[in-house]
Amino acid sequence: MTPQTDLPTMQETTYDIGGKKIFAAEAGDGPPVLLLHGGGPGASGVSNYARNIAELAKEYRVIVPDLPGYGRSTKGVDGTDPFGYLADGIRGLLDELGLEKTHLVGNSYGGACALRLALDTPDRVDRMVLMGPGGVGNTRALPTPGLNNLLGYYTGDGPSRLKLEKFIRNYLVFNAAEVPDSAIEERYQASIDPEVIASPPLQRPAGLRTLWKMDFTRDPRLSKLPVPTLVLWGAEDKVNRPSGGRMLADRMPNCDLYLAANTGHWVQFERTDLFNRLCADFLAGRR
Repeated sequence: MTPQTDLPTMQETTYDIGGKKIFAAEAGDGPPVLLLHGGGPGASGVSNYARNIAELAKEYRVIVPDLPGYGRSTKGVDGTDPFGYLADGIRGLLDELGLEKTHLVGNSYGGACALRLALDTPDRVDRMVLMGPGGVGNTRALPTPGLNNLLGYYTGDGPSRLKLEKFIRNYLVFNAAEVPDSAIEERYQASIDPEVIASPPLQRPAGLRTLWKMDFTRDPRLSKLPVPTLVLWGAEDKVNRPSGGRMLADRMPNCDLYLAANTGHWVQFERTDLFNRLCADFLAGRR
Protein backbone atom coordinates (compact mmCIF):
# COMPACT_ATOMS: atom_id res chain seq x y z
CA MET A 1 0.00 0.00 0.00
CA THR A 2 1.56 3.18 -1.20
CA PRO A 3 1.32 6.58 0.50
CA GLN A 4 -1.96 8.41 0.06
CA THR A 5 -0.12 11.10 -1.95
CA ASP A 6 0.17 8.59 -4.81
CA LEU A 7 -3.61 8.53 -5.16
CA PRO A 8 -5.45 11.00 -7.39
CA THR A 9 -8.19 13.21 -6.01
CA MET A 10 -11.22 10.96 -5.75
CA GLN A 11 -14.93 11.65 -5.52
CA GLU A 12 -16.43 9.73 -2.59
CA THR A 13 -20.11 8.75 -2.50
CA THR A 14 -22.22 6.41 -0.39
CA TYR A 15 -25.10 4.90 -2.34
CA ASP A 16 -28.33 3.40 -1.04
CA ILE A 17 -28.78 0.00 -2.67
CA GLY A 18 -32.00 -1.66 -1.58
CA GLY A 19 -31.78 -0.12 1.87
CA LYS A 20 -28.10 -0.99 2.31
CA LYS A 21 -25.14 1.31 1.86
CA ILE A 22 -22.30 0.81 -0.61
CA PHE A 23 -19.43 3.28 -0.50
CA ALA A 24 -17.48 4.00 -3.69
CA ALA A 25 -14.60 6.29 -4.64
CA GLU A 26 -14.15 7.43 -8.23
CA ALA A 27 -11.45 9.01 -10.41
CA GLY A 28 -10.74 9.53 -14.09
CA ASP A 29 -12.73 9.65 -17.31
CA GLY A 30 -13.29 7.10 -20.04
CA PRO A 31 -14.82 3.64 -20.19
CA PRO A 32 -15.99 2.58 -16.70
CA VAL A 33 -14.10 -0.07 -14.75
CA LEU A 34 -14.96 -1.33 -11.27
CA LEU A 35 -12.09 -2.48 -9.04
CA LEU A 36 -13.36 -5.11 -6.58
CA HIS A 37 -11.13 -5.81 -3.59
CA GLY A 38 -10.23 -9.00 -1.75
CA GLY A 39 -11.85 -10.37 1.38
CA GLY A 40 -9.06 -10.34 3.97
CA PRO A 41 -9.63 -8.77 7.39
CA GLY A 42 -9.75 -4.99 7.22
CA ALA A 43 -9.77 -4.86 3.42
CA SER A 44 -11.29 -1.95 1.50
CA GLY A 45 -11.38 -0.84 -2.09
CA VAL A 46 -9.02 2.11 -2.19
CA SER A 47 -6.43 0.53 0.12
CA ASN A 48 -6.39 -2.66 -2.00
CA TYR A 49 -5.80 -0.76 -5.24
CA ALA A 50 -3.72 2.18 -4.01
CA ARG A 51 -0.92 1.29 -6.44
CA ASN A 52 -3.21 1.02 -9.46
CA ILE A 53 -5.90 3.70 -9.35
CA ALA A 54 -3.84 6.66 -10.58
CA GLU A 55 -2.43 4.78 -13.56
CA LEU A 56 -5.75 3.27 -14.65
CA ALA A 57 -7.52 6.62 -14.17
CA LYS A 58 -5.41 8.07 -17.00
CA GLU A 59 -7.53 6.05 -19.42
CA TYR A 60 -10.62 4.86 -17.54
CA ARG A 61 -13.37 6.02 -15.24
CA VAL A 62 -12.20 4.05 -12.22
CA ILE A 63 -14.86 3.19 -9.62
CA VAL A 64 -13.64 1.57 -6.41
CA PRO A 65 -16.37 0.33 -4.07
CA ASP A 66 -16.07 -1.18 -0.63
CA LEU A 67 -17.73 -4.56 -1.06
CA PRO A 68 -20.79 -5.32 1.08
CA GLY A 69 -19.51 -6.22 4.55
CA TYR A 70 -16.35 -4.10 4.28
CA GLY A 71 -15.04 -0.59 4.78
CA ARG A 72 -17.72 2.07 4.73
CA SER A 73 -20.38 -0.22 3.25
CA THR A 74 -23.14 -1.93 5.24
CA LYS A 75 -21.76 -4.85 7.23
CA GLY A 76 -22.84 -8.45 6.94
CA VAL A 77 -22.93 -10.96 4.05
CA ASP A 78 -25.52 -13.68 3.35
CA GLY A 79 -23.69 -16.86 4.36
CA THR A 80 -25.96 -19.12 2.31
CA ASP A 81 -24.79 -17.54 -0.98
CA PRO A 82 -21.90 -15.13 -0.32
CA PHE A 83 -20.79 -14.65 -3.94
CA GLY A 84 -24.37 -14.10 -5.09
CA TYR A 85 -24.92 -11.57 -2.33
CA LEU A 86 -21.81 -9.61 -3.30
CA ALA A 87 -22.71 -9.74 -6.98
CA ASP A 88 -26.25 -8.52 -6.32
CA GLY A 89 -24.89 -5.59 -4.32
CA ILE A 90 -22.44 -4.56 -7.03
CA ARG A 91 -25.08 -4.99 -9.75
CA GLY A 92 -27.29 -2.67 -7.70
CA LEU A 93 -24.42 -0.18 -7.64
CA LEU A 94 -24.17 -0.37 -11.45
CA ASP A 95 -27.90 0.37 -11.65
CA GLU A 96 -27.52 3.33 -9.30
CA LEU A 97 -24.61 4.66 -11.40
CA GLY A 98 -26.64 4.24 -14.59
CA LEU A 99 -24.10 1.83 -16.09
CA GLU A 100 -25.60 -0.72 -18.46
CA LYS A 101 -22.21 -2.33 -19.03
CA THR A 102 -18.78 -2.04 -17.41
CA HIS A 103 -15.37 -3.64 -17.12
CA LEU A 104 -14.76 -5.59 -13.91
CA VAL A 105 -11.44 -6.15 -12.14
CA GLY A 106 -11.52 -8.44 -9.12
CA ASN A 107 -8.95 -9.75 -6.66
CA SER A 108 -9.69 -12.90 -4.60
CA TYR A 109 -13.14 -12.38 -2.99
CA GLY A 110 -13.70 -9.51 -5.41
CA GLY A 111 -12.75 -11.83 -8.26
CA ALA A 112 -15.41 -14.28 -7.14
CA CYS A 113 -17.90 -11.40 -7.00
CA ALA A 114 -16.97 -10.33 -10.53
CA LEU A 115 -17.20 -13.86 -11.92
CA ARG A 116 -20.59 -14.50 -10.30
CA LEU A 117 -21.94 -11.18 -11.59
CA ALA A 118 -20.74 -12.09 -15.10
CA LEU A 119 -22.31 -15.56 -14.93
CA ASP A 120 -25.64 -14.22 -13.69
CA THR A 121 -25.79 -11.22 -16.06
CA PRO A 122 -23.13 -11.49 -18.80
CA ASP A 123 -24.71 -8.60 -20.71
CA ARG A 124 -23.61 -6.23 -17.90
CA VAL A 125 -19.89 -7.03 -18.24
CA ASP A 126 -17.66 -5.80 -21.05
CA ARG A 127 -14.27 -7.31 -20.18
CA MET A 128 -13.01 -8.84 -16.95
CA VAL A 129 -9.66 -9.19 -15.17
CA LEU A 130 -9.44 -11.69 -12.29
CA MET A 131 -6.48 -11.95 -9.91
CA GLY A 132 -6.32 -15.19 -7.92
CA PRO A 133 -10.14 -15.32 -7.67
CA GLY A 134 -11.90 -17.26 -4.95
CA GLY A 135 -14.28 -20.09 -5.66
CA VAL A 136 -12.16 -21.96 -8.20
CA GLY A 137 -11.85 -25.68 -7.52
CA ASN A 138 -12.53 -25.32 -3.81
CA THR A 139 -14.57 -28.55 -3.76
CA ARG A 140 -11.75 -30.46 -5.46
CA ALA A 141 -9.06 -30.07 -2.78
CA LEU A 142 -8.70 -29.20 0.89
CA PRO A 143 -8.30 -25.50 1.74
CA THR A 144 -4.75 -24.15 1.52
CA PRO A 145 -2.91 -23.24 4.75
CA GLY A 146 -3.26 -19.59 3.73
CA LEU A 147 -7.01 -19.83 3.31
CA ASN A 148 -7.35 -21.68 6.61
CA ASN A 149 -5.35 -18.93 8.29
CA LEU A 150 -7.59 -16.30 6.72
CA LEU A 151 -10.83 -18.05 7.68
CA GLY A 152 -9.59 -18.50 11.24
CA TYR A 153 -8.99 -14.82 11.89
CA TYR A 154 -12.25 -14.18 13.77
CA THR A 155 -12.49 -17.62 15.39
CA GLY A 156 -10.55 -19.15 18.30
CA ASP A 157 -9.12 -16.38 20.45
CA GLY A 158 -10.48 -13.73 18.06
CA PRO A 159 -8.77 -11.09 15.96
CA SER A 160 -5.36 -9.72 16.87
CA ARG A 161 -2.69 -7.65 15.19
CA LEU A 162 -0.29 -10.59 15.44
CA LYS A 163 -2.72 -12.92 13.62
CA LEU A 164 -3.24 -10.37 10.86
CA GLU A 165 0.47 -9.70 10.45
CA LYS A 166 1.16 -13.43 10.24
CA PHE A 167 -1.46 -13.84 7.52
CA ILE A 168 -0.23 -10.90 5.46
CA ARG A 169 3.51 -11.53 5.76
CA ASN A 170 3.47 -15.35 5.67
CA TYR A 171 0.61 -16.06 3.28
CA LEU A 172 -0.60 -13.03 1.34
CA VAL A 173 2.59 -11.86 -0.37
CA PHE A 174 5.77 -13.44 -1.70
CA ASN A 175 8.10 -10.81 -0.21
CA ALA A 176 6.99 -9.92 3.34
CA ALA A 177 9.29 -6.89 3.47
CA GLU A 178 7.18 -5.14 0.82
CA VAL A 179 4.27 -4.58 3.21
CA PRO A 180 4.85 -1.64 5.57
CA ASP A 181 3.85 -1.84 9.23
CA SER A 182 1.49 1.08 8.67
CA ALA A 183 -0.56 -0.95 6.18
CA ILE A 184 -0.93 -3.79 8.68
CA GLU A 185 -1.96 -1.40 11.43
CA GLU A 186 -4.54 0.27 9.17
CA ARG A 187 -6.08 -3.07 8.25
CA TYR A 188 -6.03 -4.29 11.84
CA GLN A 189 -7.95 -1.26 13.06
CA ALA A 190 -10.54 -1.76 10.31
CA SER A 191 -10.82 -5.46 11.15
CA ILE A 192 -11.85 -4.83 14.75
CA ASP A 193 -14.84 -2.64 13.93
CA PRO A 194 -17.52 -4.03 16.31
CA GLU A 195 -19.99 -4.43 13.43
CA VAL A 196 -17.47 -6.53 11.50
CA ILE A 197 -16.65 -8.69 14.52
CA ALA A 198 -20.37 -9.28 15.03
CA SER A 199 -20.80 -10.43 11.42
CA PRO A 200 -17.50 -11.28 9.66
CA PRO A 201 -17.97 -10.99 5.89
CA LEU A 202 -15.72 -13.96 5.03
CA GLN A 203 -16.51 -17.22 6.82
CA ARG A 204 -16.33 -20.94 6.15
CA PRO A 205 -19.16 -22.14 3.88
CA ALA A 206 -22.32 -23.04 5.77
CA GLY A 207 -22.75 -26.65 4.62
CA LEU A 208 -22.07 -28.70 1.49
CA ARG A 209 -24.78 -27.06 -0.60
CA THR A 210 -23.23 -23.64 -0.05
CA LEU A 211 -19.72 -24.98 -0.67
CA TRP A 212 -20.83 -26.54 -3.97
CA LYS A 213 -22.50 -23.28 -5.02
CA MET A 214 -19.25 -21.45 -4.25
CA ASP A 215 -17.15 -23.52 -6.70
CA PHE A 216 -17.37 -21.98 -10.16
CA THR A 217 -15.86 -25.08 -11.75
CA ARG A 218 -19.14 -26.86 -10.89
CA ASP A 219 -21.22 -24.22 -12.70
CA PRO A 220 -22.13 -25.33 -16.26
CA ARG A 221 -22.54 -21.69 -17.29
CA LEU A 222 -18.77 -21.17 -17.04
CA SER A 223 -18.08 -23.00 -20.32
CA LYS A 224 -20.48 -20.69 -22.17
CA LEU A 225 -19.49 -17.35 -20.62
CA PRO A 226 -18.76 -15.01 -23.55
CA VAL A 227 -17.01 -12.26 -21.54
CA PRO A 228 -13.35 -11.81 -22.60
CA THR A 229 -11.37 -12.54 -19.43
CA LEU A 230 -7.76 -12.15 -18.34
CA VAL A 231 -6.76 -14.28 -15.35
CA LEU A 232 -3.63 -13.20 -13.46
CA TRP A 233 -2.30 -15.55 -10.80
CA GLY A 234 0.79 -15.39 -8.62
CA ALA A 235 2.86 -18.54 -9.06
CA GLU A 236 3.56 -18.50 -5.30
CA ASP A 237 -0.04 -17.83 -4.18
CA LYS A 238 -0.55 -19.53 -0.80
CA VAL A 239 -4.22 -18.57 -0.42
CA ASN A 240 -5.83 -19.71 -3.67
CA ARG A 241 -3.94 -22.38 -5.60
CA PRO A 242 -2.37 -21.21 -8.89
CA SER A 243 -3.77 -24.36 -10.50
CA GLY A 244 -7.10 -22.53 -10.41
CA GLY A 245 -5.89 -20.40 -13.31
CA ARG A 246 -5.57 -23.44 -15.54
CA MET A 247 -9.02 -24.63 -14.44
CA LEU A 248 -10.57 -21.37 -15.60
CA ALA A 249 -8.60 -21.27 -18.85
CA ASP A 250 -9.66 -24.83 -19.65
CA ARG A 251 -13.34 -24.09 -19.07
CA MET A 252 -13.88 -20.51 -20.24
CA PRO A 253 -14.05 -19.94 -24.00
CA ASN A 254 -12.45 -16.47 -24.01
CA CYS A 255 -9.92 -16.67 -21.18
CA ASP A 256 -6.26 -15.63 -21.27
CA LEU A 257 -4.02 -16.77 -18.41
CA TYR A 258 -0.87 -15.09 -17.07
CA LEU A 259 1.13 -16.75 -14.28
CA ALA A 260 3.38 -14.23 -12.50
CA ALA A 261 6.67 -15.58 -11.12
CA ASN A 262 7.81 -14.76 -7.57
CA THR A 263 4.37 -13.38 -6.75
CA GLY A 264 1.83 -14.29 -4.09
CA HIS A 265 -1.88 -13.63 -3.80
CA TRP A 266 -1.73 -9.89 -4.39
CA VAL A 267 -0.65 -9.45 -8.01
CA GLN A 268 -1.85 -5.84 -8.28
CA PHE A 269 0.28 -4.88 -5.26
CA GLU A 270 3.33 -7.09 -5.72
CA ARG A 271 3.72 -6.65 -9.49
CA THR A 272 2.28 -3.16 -9.86
CA ASP A 273 3.81 -2.15 -13.19
CA LEU A 274 3.05 -5.50 -14.80
CA PHE A 275 -0.53 -5.47 -13.54
CA ASN A 276 -1.23 -1.87 -14.57
CA ARG A 277 0.11 -2.46 -18.07
CA LEU A 278 -1.63 -5.79 -18.67
CA CYS A 279 -4.90 -4.58 -17.18
CA ALA A 280 -5.06 -1.31 -19.13
CA ASP A 281 -4.14 -3.01 -22.41
CA PHE A 282 -6.52 -5.94 -21.98
CA LEU A 283 -9.51 -3.79 -21.06
CA ALA A 284 -8.84 -1.60 -24.09
CA GLY A 285 -8.65 -4.65 -26.36
CA ARG A 286 -4.99 -4.02 -27.16
CA ARG A 287 -4.07 -7.61 -26.25
